[in-house]
Formats: sequence, C-alpha cells, structure tokens
Amino acid sequence: MSGLHLATVRRLVGLVPMGLVLVGMVGCATSDPQNIFSPASELASQIGDLFSFIIWVAIAVFVIVEAVLVFAIVRYRARPGDGRPPQVHGNTRLEIAWTIIPAVILAVIAVPTISTIFRTYSSAPAGALQVKVIGHQWWWEAQYPDEKVITANEIHVPVGRPVNFQLNSGDVIHSFWVPRLAGKRDVVPGRTNQLWFTPSQVGTYEGQCAEFCGAQHANMRFRVIVDPVDTYQAWVQGQLAPPVQPAAGSLAAQGLGIYRGAACVGCHTIQGVSEGKVGPNLTHLASRTMIGAGTLDNTPENLRGWVKNPSEVKPGVLMPANLIPDQNLDAVVAYLQSLK
Repeated sequence: MSGLHLATVRRLVGLVPMGLVLVGMVGCATSDPQNIFSPASELASQIGDLFSFIIWVAIAVFVIVEAVLVFAIVRYRARPGDGRPPQVHGNTRLEIAWTIIPAVILAVIAVPTISTIFRTYSSAPAGALQVKVIGHQWWWEAQYPDEKVITANEIHVPVGRPVNFQLNSGDVIHSFWVPRLAGKRDVVPGRTNQLWFTPSQVGTYEGQCAEFCGAQHANMRFRVIVDPVDTYQAWVQGQLAPPVQPAAGSLAAQGLGIYRGAACVGCHTIQGVSEGKVGPNLTHLASRTMIGAGTLDNTPENLRGWVKNPSEVKPGVLMPANLIPDQNLDAVVAYLQSLK
C-alpha cells in the first residue's frame, strides 16, 4: 500500500471515535420531550435498558470488527518487492468461528429481548386503572369506565398505580406511543390491544400517533399527565361535575344560546347541552391545555381561530368550517372557555 493510501486509512480510523461520540450525543439528548432515554415508568425503564444493552453489544462488535479490519489492512498491505501472496482457498476453523460467534451474540441478545417482549404483553395486575383509548382521524378519545369520565387528547393518571390502556380505533390503524412511558402499540379497528405500565414520576409526557394514518398524522398528538394521587382524584371529581352554568346576561350565556343553535351540537357532547358523538367531548374543554389534538395551546385567540375555520390550522381535518357570524364568535369562545 502506498504512503498516500496508508495516510488516508489512518485519517479514516481517527474519525471513528469522533463519529461514535457524535452519534451518542445526538441519540442520548435529554432535552427532547419524547426522549426514550429518560424513562418515567418501569416498562419504559425495561425497554431503555434493553436498548442500551443492545447498543453496547453493537458497539463492541463494531470496534472488534473494525480493529481486525484495520490490522489486516496495515499488516498485510502490499510492499515493494513482495511476490505473489499464498493463495488460500478456505479455512474451516475460521469459517466455523465466524458462524458460531454471531450465533452466540444473537442468542445473548435474544434472551433479554424475548423476556421484555413477554413482559410488555403480559396482563395488567389487579387493581390497575382502566382507560379505554379510541383513535380517530386525528384525535384521541379517552374513556374511564370505572370513573365514568370521558375526555380527549389529555389522559390523566395517578403516579405509582398501574394503568391498563385498552386501545381501539374508530377508523384506520393508528399507533399509541408515549416514548418516556412505554413502547408503541398498534390501534386497530375491530381489535382491542392492551398496554399497561406504572408511571413512576409526576409530570406531563408527550405522545403521538406512530402509524401513518392520513393527512394530519403528524398532528395527532396527545399528553399523558401523571398526577399525584390527591390531584388525580380532584381531577376526576372535577370531570364528573356538570359544567358551570354561565351567569344570566353574561357573554358566556349569550355564547351558550348561540352554541345550542349551531351545527356544533350534532358532533360534540356537552353534558346537559348536546349529545353529539362524532367529535371530542367538550364538557370540560377549558380544563385542557391544548386543542386540535396538540396543534394549539388552549387560549381564547387560538380557540376562536379553531372554531371559525379549523382547516386553516390543520388542513384536512374532518371538522368543517363554522358558519357562526364573526360578531358571535367571541360569545361562543367565552362560553367554551367557561367549561372548566
């Protein structure tokens, strides 16, 4: 090998550690809200541990293979005056070795992998909180059968208690994924899949659909909010309470009257007001932090734009533009914002 080629090989070898460092920095960033390397449940910890184990095995294989490759390049390079090298046709011991070693490595990886897979598909323990999640294009419905609560896009659960999600779809295949709490699980029409874990840290965890399901797949987001036990119980009681009736003569009361006469009642439920089943339940809309399945923060300005023409915010959304006159929108928004 010429001096120029040897210098090139040395430069390439020198870049390997830098590449590994960069990959590690990118893959293990902790500022990402959907970072799998910052688990907040026992299931996510098991998945993270398995991932880390496989990564270290892969790094070890990479380093050994590259070291052998570089050694062979340097040790057996052509030199001036060398004759024709010996012609070797096969090496039984070497061939057996490079068949057995990968098989052993795969077996070592398979044992914890299969164990983790069985764990993720095991039945939830007795006493787990039951939450039925239904995927729609493009939002999430959450029903708590024992608590008689129905909400959308924001799922509250208590810390330290197992939660069993019963997953189904109202239209096409979706995928339920909260990276810091659990792995992905398909949400299939006509089939109920299960996913359970025990959240270990109070906080808000971002989730999303992880299976392409149409034009607004990327904006089919949700949040799992892990509350202290007392806070969760207070949230349940608040969701069970009927919406507060706006004061007579107020802007919100005017908005209630407009809402009753609008097309909204055909799609949305507000307890004691309307019983639509097509769109999200709005009984306690103002208690949520976002609208449009995570597309917008729940503010009066954003809510006004969303009610007026959701397609401008989320093109392809199935909610049609509203025919409520502009002068009445403020009243409707005031009413919706009163639904704590």
